[in-house]
Amino acid sequence: MAGIKALISLSFGGAIGLMFLMLGCALPVYNKYWPLFVLFFYILSPIPYCIARRVVDDTDAASNACKELAIFLTTGIVVSAFGLPIVFARATVIEWGACALVLTGNTVIFGTILGFFLVFGNNDDFSWQQW
Repeated sequence: MAGIKALISLSFGGAIGLMFLMLGCALPVYNKYWPLFVLFFYILSPIPYCIARRVVDDTDAASNACKELAIFLTTGIVVSAFGLPIVFARATVIEWGACALVLTGNTVIFGTILGFFLVFGNNDDFSWQQW
């Protein structure tokens, strides 16, 4: 039952984050959809870590170069997602208020992605087959 509560709260967090992103794009004051490019970063951010988790055997107690590279690439993707709206705002492509809404959405979405990996990532008794 705890898995269902976590899944519902994570989906609520994702919906709130996407709402902030859409508000930064669609409010009549801003009305520019350039910040939607951060959706690519949302999709790309978990991919390196998921690939490294499949490739690497977790029996090693020492640090693993593959996992560290995956975390480094994920960090680069997340920093790029926070940097893109700031670059857009500095270049006057979008307004600063839209940038603030997109950055708030980024914080919520990446927190939700991190929460997903913390809740469902390393739990051995959880299986997707029960869904």
